[in-house]
Amino acid sequence: MFDGVVIIGAGIGGLTLALALHRARIPCRVYEAAEALLPLGVGINVLPHATAELRDLGVLDALERLAVITREAAFFNRFGQLVYREPAGRWGGYDTPQLSIHRGDLQGVLLDAVIARLGADSVVAGHACVAIADAGENAVRVRFRGPAGEARADVDAAVAVACDGIHSAVRRQLYPDEGPPRYSGVNMWRGVTVHPPILSGATMVRAGWLSVGKMVIYPIRNDIDGRGNQLVNWVAELECLEPVRRDWTARGQLDDFLPTFANWHFDWADVPALIRGSEAVLAYPMVDQDPLPRWSFGRLTLLGDAAHPMYPRGSNGAGQAILDTRCLVEQLEAHGLTPEALALYDQIRNAATAKVVLMNRSNPPDTILREVHERSGDKPFERIEDVVSAGVLAQIADNYKRVAGMSPHAAPQERST
Repeated sequence: MFDGVVIIGAGIGGLTLALALHRARIPCRVYEAAEALLPLGVGINVLPHATAELRDLGVLDALERLAVITREAAFFNRFGQLVYREPAGRWGGYDTPQLSIHRGDLQGVLLDAVIARLGADSVVAGHACVAIADAGENAVRVRFRGPAGEARADVDAAVAVACDGIHSAVRRQLYPDEGPPRYSGVNMWRGVTVHPPILSGATMVRAGWLSVGKMVIYPIRNDIDGRGNQLVNWVAELECLEPVRRDWTARGQLDDFLPTFANWHFDWADVPALIRGSEAVLAYPMVDQDPLPRWSFGRLTLLGDAAHPMYPRGSNGAGQAILDTRCLVEQLEAHGLTPEALALYDQIRNAATAKVVLMNRSNPPDTILREVHERSGDKPFERIEDVVSAGVLAQIADNYKRVAGMSPHAAPQERST
């Protein structure tokens, strides 16, 4: 019997939870399905409400050394005309920055911190969770298999937290009839390209609109070659009748989307050249799941993408997982390793993240682009003020920040609720 918390999954949520539990002096151990933790994925943004938590966990300085500190968000139409610009992170009045970073760099910093603080045996690889069951009144039993399907030893613990991502085996066990993910009608193609700085060199760009092609572009590593070039992350989004395969590692084909962006040659970026400069292209459908009625069942609960997968339209997936960890650990500190603590965490965070999931479907920050696309009739404009006022666009951005818990200088409780 392990008198602590078993964490299932060594992704962003699972590793952050391990650091938060360690700070609270609650024993924990992380079990990861992969045999080795490799720097997978491409770019990710960590918004200020989440970097505030990472600062409190003592890893923000290390992340800032690897990331690009985002200065601004800029919105353009598909003709390359500036629609709206707003400062980001510390430049937007927050106490902590917005980070644009390679997902592997973020996971690597968290993993190094977990091993340094909790010990080399705190992360156990090659253990895929296949089932969870009660193990008496005060314990939960986690069953594992190895990479070849071989049985691993069961682990009994006081609490189990499933942080096993969008393909969560634990979520499937709890909701076997949930059905497939909800497809938005949009596919995404992603890549990274070595490129000179675009605009400020710390700008997160959103351009176009989904029906005519949309791009998200931001740098994730600075001066990677000693000549000032950056590693630039790009995401091409396009409405499609059928989704591509739901696999983060699935390869995409340029012919499936590049023609849409063939004429996107702007004074601030040559989009076709940026796309062609990537060594590999990944394809993924924009999908989510409807909010669940509950996450916590006795001594078991869900966290992060396992609990609330969402459309990646607000740069908020990792951020909400990080906010989950603070709330969960606060409840465990207050109520012990008990079902009551997990139920209170569920009550607080399920409601908060459900609003973000639904907001990402209807009115995320890039709704600014939809507004201009519709009001302009998808035509170039002489002045953006003739199409829509800056006040209307600012209101769209501020509405999303409020729902996501991103008000500057918000207290931790306000961020998580």
